[in-house]
Amino acid sequence: VQLQASGGGLVQAGGSLRLSCAASGRTFSSSFMAWFRQAPGKEREFVAAINRSGGGITYYADSVKGRFTIQRDNAKNAVYLQMNSLKPEDTAVYYCAATSSLPFRPSVVDYWGKGTLVTVSS
Repeated sequence: VQLQASGGGLVQAGGSLRLSCAASGRTFSSSFMAWFRQAPGKEREFVAAINRSGGGITYYADSVKGRFTIQRDNAKNAVYLQMNSLKPEDTAVYYCAATSSLPFRPSVVDYWGKGTLVTVSS
């Protein structure tokens, strides 16, 4: 299984970025696609998730609700994270992940992608 994240970069506070994650391999064994992030000196934390089947139920951390939107494209085996109204505290390395477990904790993730750095300047 490979998860390839892209789309990170430098943006000013209030700006937007769209992260993409392309999945290949046996990711169908995982029920959810998710994004986590890790800021310097902090633990990795859950950001957003979406289930792979059915109605595309979404889940968000309280810190990003109303600003971030997770979407999926099952035909392309891809997941996206649209990030709006970015704040300096959103600065982190963002990781794409495939997981089968609720709640969304880093310790139960099935597969990780390499991260992409998002830097929000004030």
